[in-house]
Amino acid sequence: MLPKNSSKTNIIYCAVAFLLICYPFLNDSKSMLILFTQVFIFAVFAMSYDILLGFTGIVSFGHAMFFGIGAYTTGIFLKRFDQTILILILSILVAAIIAGVVSYIVGLLSLRLKSHFYAMLTLAFSGLFLVAAEKWRSLTYGNDGFTFPIPDALKDRMTLYFVTLFLMIIVYIALKRFTQSPLGRVLQAIRENEPRVESLGYAVIHYKVIASVVAGVIASFAGSMYVLTLRFVNTSVFAIDVTLDALLMTIIGGVGTLVGAIIGAGLIEFAHHWLTGLAKVHWIFERWMIFFGILYILAVMFFPLGIVGTIKLWAIKRKGKKAEVVKSEKIAG
Repeated sequence: MLPKNSSKTNIIYCAVAFLLICYPFLNDSKSMLILFTQVFIFAVFAMSYDILLGFTGIVSFGHAMFFGIGAYTTGIFLKRFDQTILILILSILVAAIIAGVVSYIVGLLSLRLKSHFYAMLTLAFSGLFLVAAEKWRSLTYGNDGFTFPIPDALKDRMTLYFVTLFLMIIVYIALKRFTQSPLGRVLQAIRENEPRVESLGYAVIHYKVIASVVAGVIASFAGSMYVLTLRFVNTSVFAIDVTLDALLMTIIGGVGTLVGAIIGAGLIEFAHHWLTGLAKVHWIFERWMIFFGILYILAVMFFPLGIVGTIKLWAIKRKGKKAEVVKSEKIAG
């Protein structure tokens, strides 16, 4: 039997998912379909980062390397082979395998280090992939990048919308089960008190590597979907800005919540869209990053635990007050 609050939350999530499924039939705006598609893709990417930061306590500045691996693998497969659904699925699987192997190797080499050393080392690894993409012009076409065709079935924006929406839902459900499993509980214990977990006999490095591999594979899915929306890929997918976007989405939405990553992705993508759109109204909005920074500062000031985390804290406090009132009434009675 599910707790009352859990069942209410599930009903809300199902209602939101139903509205998102119905949305394309209620609004046929192509620009909004593209925007929502971007939100779903970056929500998957942010959830993968939340596995590291929110559930294991690992800060990475190189998470974009897995996003880029997915992007380039899918782009290269679709450019050099037939543009069929089978080739697309094969490219996604190959990207996931490469990302898994790379994250395993990077994890083994660097996760023994303290958090800030690990963060800088992952940035260095990401920089290596960026340089490789710039120099290996016969494969990646360097900074110029390359365009490629996509399967006919995905050329319709509505189809791509539903594919990315269902990917986000599936990834959310899978990661939710993962974080609630015994393995996920150990990861959260490592986040809270790593020496204590190690003293209990757990091989902490192995659990951290598992979290790194899971996060890397999920990030590669997001990269593969991202280039399908653009039909173009270049070295920008390896830029540190991509990792920082995932970091901001996770922090603003709520670290260690998964759903917070989805909310954070939606807020940042919509804020970016609206602020850049306002550039037509006044030239000052061309410097949209200034307003974006102000928005981030306000979010951190008023929602220090992220939006979802702060709402949960309010709910706990409200429950506590209700319990106190009931207790005082019983004593008075």
